Amino acid sequence: MTAGFSGRIAGLRASLEREGLGGYVVSEKANVLYFTGFPYGGRLLIPRGGGESRLYVHGVNYELARRTVEGCGVELVEWGEKVDQRVAEEIRQLGFRRVGFDVLDVSVYLRFSRILRSVKLKPFRRLVEALRAVKDETELECLRRSAELTSEGMKTAFEMIKPGVHEFEVAAEVEYAMRRRGSEGVAFDTIVASGVRSAFPHCECTDKKVSKGDLVVVDLGARFRHYRADLTRTVVVGKPSVKQARIYEVVREAQDKASRRLKAGARACDVDAAAREFIAEEGYGEFFVHSVGHGVGLEVHEPPSLNPENKEQLKAGNVVTVEPGIYVPDFGGVRIEDTVLVLGGEAERLTEALYGFEV
Repeated sequence: MTAGFSGRIAGLRASLEREGLGGYVVSEKANVLYFTGFPYGGRLLIPRGGGESRLYVHGVNYELARRTVEGCGVELVEWGEKVDQRVAEEIRQLGFRRVGFDVLDVSVYLRFSRILRSVKLKPFRRLVEALRAVKDETELECLRRSAELTSEGMKTAFEMIKPGVHEFEVAAEVEYAMRRRGSEGVAFDTIVASGVRSAFPHCECTDKKVSKGDLVVVDLGARFRHYRADLTRTVVVGKPSVKQARIYEVVREAQDKASRRLKAGARACDVDAAAREFIAEEGYGEFFVHSVGHGVGLEVHEPPSLNPENKEQLKAGNVVTVEPGIYVPDFGGVRIEDTVLVLGGEAERLTEALYGFEV
């Protein structure tokens, strides 16, 4: 693991060399976790050269950081001391002229600018995003396990959905089942949307009872060692109507078409187009209202995005969702989603839930 974190820092340092940056300030919690293994944030300063990277944390997190962090040093920020002042003083002492950062609040950016008047602060979030988008073997092990747990959760959802059960009851049992098998928690708030509510791509569980004939969208994810998975299935309670069955088959075929385009070298927009154009040809184009997928890792939404505007080529090691959907207001919606690993050839589906439609 130590070599893994050190390798990630080395990868960023190579990017700093190319961009002419003396160092880099990491503030986003997921990025700090990526480079150090510490999940509770802080401010990480990575110099371009061979100097030691340092994570600055307050006393409440110091002892845990000291025992957890790999690949860099840990600095205690004393009570009443400002972490930004400490980091800025270190930058000044190291003599950096140009410093990159992932994200800074406006107030923090202004504070840095006042302290470091002669230093150019440059937003370079894309440097970290490019590294995180290609998963290493340690990350893939965690993602495979989170996908397994997520798939187990969906099995429980299929068992729970029946007339009279509340949406929140299904979510509670799903989350308990994943926890009991080893999930650290949910990757995001579980969605169970039934009836006309299934036409809302993002919505909370409610006390609504599932009724016979309802479409039910279940969107869930487990978290394992901070890595997340994302899985959606849609079922109908009882025998589906002709229209329900038709929409389901269109979405299922759209996912298959997009998945077949998913490989290293393919443009993200072309994967999206494979699903989007088919759905439009079948007469439901106006009801597909989101991108066909997104990256998954330490966050449930991260690069690369599979959308119509993203012309970037996918790389082996990207982990993304493939999730076309059709959402007809006042009728219902269908979404089918899997978490998938991009490879040089055929992609590897990490989630393995059944495609059952009737329950």
